[in-house]
Amino acid sequence: MLRKTFSQELQQLKDDVIELGKIVQQMILQSVSALKNRDIQSSHQILELDKEVNARRFQIENQVLVLIATQQPMAYDLRLLASILEIAGELERIGDYAKGIAHINIRMGDLPLIKPLIDIPRMAEKCSDMLNRALQAFLQEDEKTARAIPLEDDEVDFLYLQIYRELMTFIIEDPTKIERANWLLWAAHNLERSADRVTNICERTIYVTSGIMKEISSSDDEFKTM
Repeated sequence: MLRKTFSQELQQLKDDVIELGKIVQQMILQSVSALKNRDIQSSHQILELDKEVNARRFQIENQVLVLIATQQPMAYDLRLLASILEIAGELERIGDYAKGIAHINIRMGDLPLIKPLIDIPRMAEKCSDMLNRALQAFLQEDEKTARAIPLEDDEVDFLYLQIYRELMTFIIEDPTKIERANWLLWAAHNLERSADRVTNICERTIYVTSGIMKEISSSDDEFKTM
């Protein structure tokens, strides 16, 4: 394969990752919107989107492995291919978190929410925005932005802690609401974990540009290990 063609293949893989990311962003926002509006049909659409995400991930992985096997890339090219492989996996996992929220909405059936959703949609918007900018940083190999985005994870953690405290108050006041409170807590948990996956994507961008693989820490890391 000529170098020009190889470069085109690399660019196509990066574009494929961006397209995969757009679907996952849609899943995050749609899953929470469906939960907020108790739209069961929309949640079932999320389950179908998850199948597309899985198929696209496997397609990306296959192409990466073909290029590694046939081109024997070194240095930058190998870091890029390895990072594409990892990022595709992170996106698939974020899609799984959105699918989990869809399952929660479906399992709730006709039961009403114990409260109007305010902070969970805020978490979804923040996660989606962080993911979008993280993928653009990867596409543009913008190390500065990739280092800055994980610091915003603290905002997501704050919202999660706020939701947790509020739901615990509901449970203390009325233990019959435990199950419905747990459903919302799991939805919030999935969004909190999604933001953590965005940090992993940023770490891969830094690895591509600098050759250094290092975990990015936020000020709330101690809270997450409690």
